[in-house]
Amino acid sequence: MNKLFLAQEIGSLAKPNWRVKPFRGMPITREDIAEMKHWAKLLEIEHAELEKLLEKKELSGEEKSKLKDYASLFALRFFEKAGLDIVYDGEQKRSEMYQHAVDNIAGFEYVGLVRSFDNKYYKKASCRAKPKLKIFYHLDEFIFVKAHAKRIPKVPITGAYTLADWSFNEFYLKKSRSKTSDLKRASYNAKRELTLELAKQIIRPNIKALVNAGATYIQIDEPAATTKPSEVPIVVEAFNESVKGLNAKFSCHICFSDYSKLFPHVLEMNCEQLALEFANKCKHGFEGYEILKLFNEYGYDKEIGLGVLDVHSDAIESVATIKARIEYATKLMGDAKNIYVNPDCGLRTRSWGVAFKKLKNMVEACRLARREFGEE
Repeated sequence: MNKLFLAQEIGSLAKPNWRVKPFRGMPITREDIAEMKHWAKLLEIEHAELEKLLEKKELSGEEKSKLKDYASLFALRFFEKAGLDIVYDGEQKRSEMYQHAVDNIAGFEYVGLVRSFDNKYYKKASCRAKPKLKIFYHLDEFIFVKAHAKRIPKVPITGAYTLADWSFNEFYLKKSRSKTSDLKRASYNAKRELTLELAKQIIRPNIKALVNAGATYIQIDEPAATTKPSEVPIVVEAFNESVKGLNAKFSCHICFSDYSKLFPHVLEMNCEQLALEFANKCKHGFEGYEILKLFNEYGYDKEIGLGVLDVHSDAIESVATIKARIEYATKLMGDAKNIYVNPDCGLRTRSWGVAFKKLKNMVEACRLARREFGEE
């Protein structure tokens, strides 16, 4: 697909109540059923079997798996109905971007809950032994998406650096401290060793399995990338180790960061696209996009996944506002072919109704922007 300003999914979508409640032992209400039917009609999904599942007081393991399949299909059709060119299932089958990975890695042990944002929590783990992959934990979900997607599927994966940064690092820190009395140096070396081990032993095998199954576009999520600027070289090194020798299109999604901290190291990252947050920083005009001038100064000439929707607000950005953002950023970058368009991050904190309106406007703005730049 060669058209300009491809609209893409970039993260998770809220899980419907009918997807969540059976796993928490909570009863399904009439309102939950009505919500499911509303979206089933809009998305043209046959839902008789799903309705029967939701009427049961208790589901077997096989039935819960079927419920996840339905949630995945609903989210996939949701993105397609909104008009996106590049889609996924909104991570409906995952628990959380960190926990889903750690659940499937030997050598980690959970130590307690940590608040991530709002009222959202995740289980934090400590690395207490050399990490080993239990299963290819994205493979089944991708195979399902590939079988049902009508648009280009993209697989999001939590990256090695973020997994390391969000974990305690007992195993490698103990090793590192035995070699030096400099605690700062020991901590850095331990972080690098854990991150690279995750890249080589966990992330790369997962990606290889996906590529073998037909995945052509893989997004590595690194929300922690700039939280410790001195460790950006580790982020880049780990990304390159994760994709080494594998044939697919690779992007890196870094949300809510100071992107100036990426340079110059990010220029050595072997990825075709940086998918970034901009709209959240726009309070009055286009100030969130001014950082792109720095990209030009460093000669960055690869793709940008342009965040044009604020995922922290229910306000629906107008088509005109989104179109203006696309055009402003494109003029700063100088090459429309390198601009993809997406929300700042996943829309999981928004309702499906709000998310759908935002995405529909984004898709329409892309269409109008193509016309502005001589396409369609």
